[in-house]
Parts: sequence; C-alpha cells; structure tokens
Amino acid sequence: MNRLSTRKQLGAVIGAVVLVGAGGWVAGSQVHSPADAAAARSAPKAGPVTVAVQRQSLTATVVTTGSVEFDSPEPLSLAGAVGTGTAATAGGEGAEQRVTKAPVSGAEVKEGDVLMTVNGRPVLALQGTVPMYRAMGPGMTGDDVKQLQKALVRLGFEPGGVTGTFGQGTAAAVTGWYTHKGYQAQQPSPDEQQQLGTLQQSVSSAQEALLTTTAAGAGSTHPAPKTGTARSTDGGTDGSTGSGTGSGTDSSTGSGAAGSTDSSTHSSTDSSTDKKVRGIQLKSAQKSLDMANDALSTFQASYGTKVPAGEAVFFPKLPVRLDKVTVKTGDVPSGQIGTVTSSDLVVQAVVPGSDAELLRKGMAVDLTTNGGEKAHGTVAALGADAAAPAPQDGGGQEASAGTATEGAGSETGEGDGGAADASGSNPGAPVQLRISVPDPGPMAGQAGASVKVTIKIGDSDGKVLTVPLAAVRTSADGKARVQVLRGTGVRDVRVTVGLSASGLVEVKPDGAGLKQGDAVVVGK
Repeated sequence: MNRLSTRKQLGAVIGAVVLVGAGGWVAGSQVHSPADAAAARSAPKAGPVTVAVQRQSLTATVVTTGSVEFDSPEPLSLAGAVGTGTAATAGGEGAEQRVTKAPVSGAEVKEGDVLMTVNGRPVLALQGTVPMYRAMGPGMTGDDVKQLQKALVRLGFEPGGVTGTFGQGTAAAVTGWYTHKGYQAQQPSPDEQQQLGTLQQSVSSAQEALLTTTAAGAGSTHPAPKTGTARSTDGGTDGSTGSGTGSGTDSSTGSGAAGSTDSSTHSSTDSSTDKKVRGIQLKSAQKSLDMANDALSTFQASYGTKVPAGEAVFFPKLPVRLDKVTVKTGDVPSGQIGTVTSSDLVVQAVVPGSDAELLRKGMAVDLTTNGGEKAHGTVAALGADAAAPAPQDGGGQEASAGTATEGAGSETGEGDGGAADASGSNPGAPVQLRISVPDPGPMAGQAGASVKVTIKIGDSDGKVLTVPLAAVRTSADGKARVQVLRGTGVRDVRVTVGLSASGLVEVKPDGAGLKQGDAVVVGK
C-alpha cells in the first residue's frame, strides 16, 4: 500500500511539472519583442493594383441638384408718381407718396386688376410690350397711347378707335374704366387749374393791351397830318402873293419860300416817326397776344383726364404672379417694389462647364423630389439665357423692359446649340441651366424645394468592354492604352476610348489583346 501511494505521488508531481512547462511555453510564444512586432507590421512587397475588365451597358448622364422656382422672374417698380405727384393739393393728397394698400405676395394678377394703391390712388395692370414711361393725357401720341387704347378695348371701354392719339374718346374710356374699378380718373389738379386761369388771364391782358394801343394810334393819326397840311398851305399862299405881284424882291420871295420849306419838312419828320413808333407798339402788342394764345392752346391740348405715369404697369404677358413684395403699407414706393413671375414652374440648376458642353436645348430631364417622386422636364436654356435677371435700381418699369430683353436673347440664340461658349475661356466654370416642367405633377406647390436633376447624354451600343477611367493612359504618340497584367508582368494594349459614365469608360482593343475578366492596372 505504501509503495502504491508513493508511485501516485510521484506521478502527480511529474504531471504538475509537465503542465507548468507547457503553460510557460504557451505564454512565451505569445510575447514578442519590439523588433519582432515591427517586423510583423512591415508592408508587403509592392505590386500593381488591378481591376477586372467588365462587359456591360453604359448610360452617360449629367447629374446635379436644382431648385424649383416660378418662371420668368422680373423686378417690378413704378414708372413715376401716382396721382398728381408730390405737391400738396386741396384734394387732401399728401406731400409724399405713401403705399395705402400693399401688393399681396402669391396673388395672381390679371389685366385690369389693381396691384396696389398709393395715396388712395390705384396702380393698374395692363398687357403690352411698351413699358410705361410717362403720363398719358389729351393730345399725346405714340405707341404707348396705342397700347393703352388696345387694352381699353379688351376691357370693354371703347376709346373711339386705336389711333395712337389720346383724344376725347380715349379720355372718356379711361374715365369709364376708372369708375368701373371704383376710382375717379385723374382730373386736372388745383395747380393745373390755377395755371389754366393764369394763362387765360394773360390772353385777356394781351388783348386789352392790343386794343389800347390800337385806339391810341387811331386818336393821334389825323391831327398830325392836319397840322402839317395847314402849315404847307400857309407857306404856299405867302409865296404865291409874292410871286403874283411881280413886285416882290428876290429876298422877299426867297424868305417866304424858305419858311414854307422848313415848316413842311419838320411836320413830315414828326409824322413819320410817330407812325414808326405806333407800328412797333402794335406789332409788340400783337406778338404778346399771339404768344399768350399759343401758351394757352398748348396747355389746353394736354389739359383734362390723364393716366399718371405711376398708375399703370404694362406686362408683356398676363396673368402674372406676385412672387416677392418688398413694400408694406406706409412705405414710399420708390425703386423696386417686388418681383413678378409667371405661374409656370421651372428648375434652376448649375453644372460644370465640361458637362454643359454635352447639353443641348430640348434634351429630356428626369427630376426626382426628396420624397422619391418623379417628374419630367426639358432643357430650356443654358448659360446667360438661363440666368434670372438681376434686380435693377431706379424708378423705371423693369417688368416690361427686362422681359423684352430676354425675349430678344432667346430669338438670337444658337437654337438647339449647347453652352460651350457660356463658360468663357474656362471650360470648368459653372454654367446656369434652366429646365422647363410642362407638367410639374408632384412638384406642384413645392416652389423653393430642391430636386435631383438627371440628364441622359447617351447609351452604349449594347454591352461593351469597360474599365475604370484610371486604367486609361495616353502615351507619347497620343494613343490611349491600358496595362494588362500577364503573369508576373504587365503588357500595354492600345485601345479606342468610347462612352464614359459613372467613372467607367468604354474601350475597344486594337486586336484581341483585351477581354472580359482581364486584370487592368489602375495604380501601384
């Protein structure tokens, strides 16, 4: 029993030694020195980075992000004063123009509508291509007057013909139109009435001066000749007596003749001077009357019902939409007062110049909203033609002028040409892009939202060999090549480059040096 127990104890000790040794070996194998760790982290031997050649269909697209906006934005401003201007009048108009009813953003404006009111006077919308640039009143002629007459006819107020001359018929039509809108047409102001009275008084004064001058001349015309004739008769009698008697001496006869001659000459000179003075006075009085009559006639020709420069705004096309309004009630309506647009939606986007060179007017466009909904559009304009007009300063009516300019630019463009010259000398410069959306569908009511813009440029002819763009290199002879891994080396294969899309490019090898699955070098 003792010998068996001793053997068991010896076996236990040996087993313990073996386990401790094994544990030490395992622990030692997991511990590395800094040198061993650095050696383990050393980079593998350098070699080429390759990608397999694939056979697939390619679709080239230009992709960007655009903003949904209303089409044809144009700045809006008034061409002049509303009503009688800035002068205070007895009618209660203030010394300064103030907005009494501001335009409403988002409102649709049709022909004949009241855009806003200033000092209680209306600003009315009309259709026409000639911008409002002056007040129109009696006696005026021009294309703007003819345009007003056409608008009056469309609104149902007959001006007596579209003649281009603002006559009594036009004045009556304007009065009827204003009355229909609930306003009074602009009549002569107190200042104008006072000026008319002053001119009429000037005519009366000139007439009175002419009559007075005529009467004075008539009263002094006869006595002078009579005096001169009597003097002439007396002298003639004395001379006749002297000569008739035959006894008169030479001196006596001479003395009588000399006295008669001096008296006659003096009387004749006075009479001639008086006539000249009276003639000058009459001419002066007549000229003053003529000038007074001309001034009165000129003023009366423009006196009557008028359309002030600020009370009408002409738009090339109606209806329009008030997009942005920059004035509120109480403001002075100077400069730009807002922006108008059409009711049509467009998408404005920007693409690099290199992409713009691939685009043409009329290309189909796929639009995707942030919610994944789809709509379709068409490339409408590129470059400067697509840029929205910049705001303009001053009191002119940019709404008409700006649109006319845009229309002219579209007509003189390159038709369906691209935007190769839109980016100037820098082919990478961004180019503006406008996309028309005939049927906005899910984009309706989303003005200001962003959408994904995808324009299809072209498709490959079925499935073709494709490689990454990084795999294509141009050699010294100007030919395109790819490097194909063959065993442990690489081989240059000449290729013809085709359509590119999504970082891939179509390649056609010269001969059979490239096939699907080959490894082409894209880096080292």
